[in-house]
Amino acid sequence: MRVDVLLGEAPVAPADVADRVVVVIDVLRAATTVATALASGARAVIPFETIEETIMRGKAYARGEVLLAGERRMVRPEGFDLGNSPLDYTQEAVAGRTILYSTTNGTAALTATHGARSCFFAAFVNATATVNAVRDALAEGGDLTVICSGHEKHLALEDVVCAGRLVRGICDGRDDVIRGDGARVAESVERPFMGGVVSVAYDAAHARSLTAAGFADDVHACLTLDRFDVAVRYADRQLQLAGVAIAR
Repeated sequence: MRVDVLLGEAPVAPADVADRVVVVIDVLRAATTVATALASGARAVIPFETIEETIMRGKAYARGEVLLAGERRMVRPEGFDLGNSPLDYTQEAVAGRTILYSTTNGTAALTATHGARSCFFAAFVNATATVNAVRDALAEGGDLTVICSGHEKHLALEDVVCAGRLVRGICDGRDDVIRGDGARVAESVERPFMGGVVSVAYDAAHARSLTAAGFADDVHACLTLDRFDVAVRYADRQLQLAGVAIAR
């Protein structure tokens, strides 16, 4: 099994994901928010690369069926129902609803994974569940690509640390692993945080920016390990809990 990690500073090419198991990471905040929404009972989350696409798709639904959600420059776009704070995705707000969702980094990374054998969306809050789901997906062979969404086309420390944690767990006990350079970097970067990830809030530039913008509680929520025992899969252009049938 070959394991590659894309660190968030280059576009995802079709060859990076073709016929591979893929994990997309966006710790701050998209993958955390999606896991929270689905754990709170959202029917599905449909990611879009642009705000315009999100609004256009919303017109195809009865207004009560969907919520428009996401962010640009860390804040909720005008006319959207929800921003990108995982704390807002309560059961009361999202249960039974389909969420049309666009963010600066995470949803763009997801839409670049077409051609993958299977795809998961991960953060610290569901890291162990993702490790288990990916190990199952790789049980019959294949290679793995982990994509760090990054922050505005730059490396984001929190995503690389999470990637290292996932690679360590997925490869544990296997003697057939060939690690690409990115995977080796991610595992090395994660090593100082093996005992816990709370200090990422002080070390990561994006975490400091969010805190300065008034989202310190979001940062704390995103840097909580294994809050949810659920993996999130991306299939048929929808995000749902792994093991849940895609809604038609």
